[in-house]
Amino acid sequence: MKQNLSILLILATAFNVAAQNKKVVKPVQTYTVANKKVTVYTTAEKSEYRISKTETLSFAENKQPFETEPCIFVDPTVKYQTMVGIGGALTDASAETFAKLSKKNQQELLTAYYSLDKGIGYTLARTNIASCDFSSGSYTYVQDNDKDLKTFSVAHDEQFKIPLIKQAIAASGGKLPLFVSPWSPPAWMKDNNSLIQGGHLLPAYRQSWANHYVKFIKTYEAMGIPVWGLSVQNEPMAKQKWESCVFTAEEERDFIKNFLGPTLQKSGLASKKLIAWDHNRDQIFQRASTILNDKDAAKYVWGIGFHWYETWTGSGMQFGNVKQTHEAYPDKALIFTEGCKEKYDVNKLDDWTLGERYGYSMINDFNAGTAAWTDWNILLDEKGGPNHVGNFCFAPVHADTKNDKLIYTNAYYYMGHFSKFIRPGAKRIGSASSRDKLQSTAFLNTDGKLVVVVMNQSDDKLKYSLWIKGEAATTTSLPHSITTLVVE
Repeated sequence: MKQNLSILLILATAFNVAAQNKKVVKPVQTYTVANKKVTVYTTAEKSEYRISKTETLSFAENKQPFETEPCIFVDPTVKYQTMVGIGGALTDASAETFAKLSKKNQQELLTAYYSLDKGIGYTLARTNIASCDFSSGSYTYVQDNDKDLKTFSVAHDEQFKIPLIKQAIAASGGKLPLFVSPWSPPAWMKDNNSLIQGGHLLPAYRQSWANHYVKFIKTYEAMGIPVWGLSVQNEPMAKQKWESCVFTAEEERDFIKNFLGPTLQKSGLASKKLIAWDHNRDQIFQRASTILNDKDAAKYVWGIGFHWYETWTGSGMQFGNVKQTHEAYPDKALIFTEGCKEKYDVNKLDDWTLGERYGYSMINDFNAGTAAWTDWNILLDEKGGPNHVGNFCFAPVHADTKNDKLIYTNAYYYMGHFSKFIRPGAKRIGSASSRDKLQSTAFLNTDGKLVVVVMNQSDDKLKYSLWIKGEAATTTSLPHSITTLVVE
């Protein structure tokens, strides 16, 4: 009897081990384009097309294309990052320019950016904490040497910026995730006693500065403006003639883990998305590795933000650095926090390369793992400002304030090819082009609509097929064009 019991125990133990080691077989994901149509939207140089519905395609069987058949290969079962949102910054400059427009044009602009049906459906926004270069002048929210922030007030913002942000939220249907960024602490908190030319935050004011973020967020929220996230410092390695403050990688890491992170947590703001770096792609990996390899700092960080201005050094856009950062830290989000075409020239408002720079960056940033993409100013005036240090730039939309007129550059339409069709919650999916002249990215929305963006920067008219699981729909890419193909 005892022997039989031992045999039963051995068998039971063996069964349990086998059960624990048995692999769970997941069902194979499938996707079919049977009975689906492809709606094509096009923006092209030397044409009337501006996110225009240009054709409807059908799929036909094509099991294996030859090398002579250009294709965009898409696999909806291969999934990557989840889209957070696409949008632009609501700066002082945008707000001041907006205020100079007639009510009719104000409404037109809000509809153009934030309506999904009649516009391009922005779903993300950024604004500046205190002044930046795109402000009419420098300002702060506290009086000098007020370490306890008793004089804190955002009264400055109530004239232009806060009204614009509230109208943008309303135009978005009541929800517009907003992240906020400081350009500089007050001058008296810094070792150079100036808002400009870099300088460092003095150790004695680290806690006061951490408290300042909390004051700003809670004040805005009390005024009816929810804040989704914040970045630690705009361009922390830039010594600028405008508002700036330098944080080395180690300084930012230590400020996050010893001051800003704990302060947000203690203040009930732990759910706010904290963004580190917020500067160019050139040093993104070095900054991310320094901060995220420290578990006590990393636990507070939601993601790494970046800009596209590494080109000022003569470099091209370094998408490889973005991809490497994503691969090294896949649990942290990547967010493009700012980009614009610099050196404004009114004679180049129709320059087609404006939009192509956006398309090129967005496709490659998304393919490198980026989950959110934020343009700089949504609106600037006829001079590329206002800007208190003469750093005039392009925006997707400019206002001729003297004649009460809105000017839409092609950058607005290029951004719209992404923001209008790729919605929050969408999953990036496998997409590969068999021709270098055709660049692509693809997403699968939560409603099942499959979105493929294809850009052609060449002078050539290129015939190609959208190929999905042995089925192909054939179309033609116009020279210097961007198209969005929606499969449903």
